[in-house]
Amino acid sequence: MYDQPRPNRPAPAMTFDQMLERVRYEGAYPTRERAEEAVRTVLAALGRQIAGDERVDLAQCLPVEAALALTCSAPDAEQLTGWGFVKGLAAQTGVSPAVARWDTGAVLAAVTRLAGPDLIARVLQRLPDDYALLFGQALLRRPQPTAA
Repeated sequence: MYDQPRPNRPAPAMTFDQMLERVRYEGAYPTRERAEEAVRTVLAALGRQIAGDERVDLAQCLPVEAALALTCSAPDAEQLTGWGFVKGLAAQTGVSPAVARWDTGAVLAAVTRLAGPDLIARVLQRLPDDYALLFGQALLRRPQPTAA
C-alpha cells in the first residue's frame, strides 16, 4: 500500500530552501549542499521507520522536496531502535556514528518545528522509546504495569 496525499494539502510553514537554511544553521554545515545531503539521507531513513497516517501527516507538513525524500521508500518490516537508526545511517553514508547522530539531530529539529508537538508525539508513539532523543525530546519512560 502506498501512502496517498490528502486532499487540500496545506502549504508547509517553510519552503525547502528555508528548511535547508534552518538545517544548515542547526547543524553548522559549511555549505547548503551539505545540509541538503543531510536532509535527504535522514528523511529517507526516517521514512523507512514510520508508516500509516503518521507518515502521511508528517509528509504533508514538509516542503514537497523533503516530503518526497521521506516517502521515497516503503517502510521497513522491522523497526530499528534509535541507536540502530543512527548506526544504519552512519554505515549508509560512510560517516562516523557521531556525525550521523549530529545530522539526525539537525534535520529532526527542523522537522519538529514544521510538524508541531502533537504530530511529533504521535510519530514518537509509533517508534521505539529512544527516538525521542533524536527529535530533541526528553526520554521519558512509559509506565510499566506493576506485578500484583
